[in-house]
Amino acid sequence: MTDEQRRRFLTRALAAGGAAALAGCNKLNDSAGFKSLLAGADKPTDAAFHALTPEDALAREFTEADLSPAFKANGSTNPQTPEYLALMASNFADYRLKVGGLVATPLALSLEQLRAMPSRTQITRHDCVEGWSCIGKWKGVPLGKVIDLAGPKPEAKYVVFRCADDYGQNGGRYYESIYLREAYHPQSILAYDMNDAILPVPHGAPLRVRLERKLGYKQAKYIVAVDLVDSLAGIGAGNGGYWEDSGGYIWHGGI
Repeated sequence: MTDEQRRRFLTRALAAGGAAALAGCNKLNDSAGFKSLLAGADKPTDAAFHALTPEDALAREFTEADLSPAFKANGSTNPQTPEYLALMASNFADYRLKVGGLVATPLALSLEQLRAMPSRTQITRHDCVEGWSCIGKWKGVPLGKVIDLAGPKPEAKYVVFRCADDYGQNGGRYYESIYLREAYHPQSILAYDMNDAILPVPHGAPLRVRLERKLGYKQAKYIVAVDLVDSLAGIGAGNGGYWEDSGGYIWHGGI
């Protein structure tokens, strides 16, 4: 096992709750005490990642020849929430990305407007916490450009991605979050195309985020809103994401 493979394996294990990923110890992973232990390790892990890796370091990019023959669709693959079904019925003509929270100018951007903005294309590897990887080609608008258009307020610290997919009566809507500064990483994009075609529904149509230095659960799909906030407290269970709240995953999710 190479150093990179070892680092990715350990990161996946930490993100998934350590013992459950390494040995299938579901009872341990489900215990309140163990989840508390993981939560306590999140901040030191986050600090270590940022201390050891430059903020602007790029994830490896690949060539067309490296594209995976099939790119696995994971998690939600066809949201059935009423508003999403209505958007699909109109072929997303009525879709608007809302950008709000701690911004000077709240926005409601159509896909046409997003496609008219400067774009970036990248071929990268998607690493899932479950242990599989795929290489895909993504095109979208740099996240930082969208945020700048709204004008972040000085007190904004985090970016929260709000999604259309619902994980059931006990789960609630999927959401994720990152530091505001991470939104300006060159490979942080809001993707509307995948493999030179319009982003398909199983992969997050009409818009998903690509954060290429993060594990798969951070790559939120079906994004309907981006909010800038000064704290993650009061959003979901306050841990920064759906799986962080319900599965004990680490918030940073970096690789």
